[in-house]
Amino acid sequence: MRRPIIAGNWKMNKTVEDALDVAIGLKRKFYTFGEADIVICPPFTALSKVGDEISDSSIMLGAQDVYWEEEGAFTGEVSPKMLKDVRARYVIIGHSERRVLFGETDEAVNKKVKVVLRYGMIPIMCIGERLEERDNGTTYEVLEKQLTRGLKDIPKEDVGRIIIAYEPVWAIGTGRTATPREAQEAHKFIRDFIEKHFEKEASVKLRIQYGGSVKPDNIAKLMAEEDIDGALVGGASLDVNTFVQIVENSIL
Repeated sequence: MRRPIIAGNWKMNKTVEDALDVAIGLKRKFYTFGEADIVICPPFTALSKVGDEISDSSIMLGAQDVYWEEEGAFTGEVSPKMLKDVRARYVIIGHSERRVLFGETDEAVNKKVKVVLRYGMIPIMCIGERLEERDNGTTYEVLEKQLTRGLKDIPKEDVGRIIIAYEPVWAIGTGRTATPREAQEAHKFIRDFIEKHFEKEASVKLRIQYGGSVKPDNIAKLMAEEDIDGALVGGASLDVNTFVQIVENSIL
């Protein structure tokens, strides 16, 4: 039985003070919580303070991105060494906004996944198709390409440590959500890909999240699907009460 994982991606929102307010609110509710893994991913500026605040709770800290070099002349980037230093346990990699707005490639995603694994953290590798790709029937070709390139040269024993987040780009921040059936079909494709290219044990262990306009009123139906193990929540994770409802409804 795969353990559910609900992660909140706060994107470019929240000052340090605001981030702490949300973290404290979530900590009050989930100080001890054993039914799912809860991860919050504040902006880089708030990682250290939020990490300190939740360090004694069941909530885990995640980062929104990473660079694959340990240190050096890479202005504006944040290294895995730095993330490890503030006790980040998870790192979002290849989010559609990074791919679309900043030109991040599958090759860059692959480098980031490898370095995060090397530092003992858990990558949340995002994949997903755009609206035109879904409409023209190439969804699975897109997913296969992203999986093939993103997981290139990853040892099969490490694949089970990775979390894949399927996020149809057309459903992110639009209010439009893939139906549970559409999401399940994509998740099943991902799990079958892992079994085919790595091994069954890895595919069984692999946790796959759905991301794309997740809300309290749709999470339960999504989580009821066989291959959906959690959610990568965007805007709805910025509000304590809404995120609490999503977590609680995910384990109904």
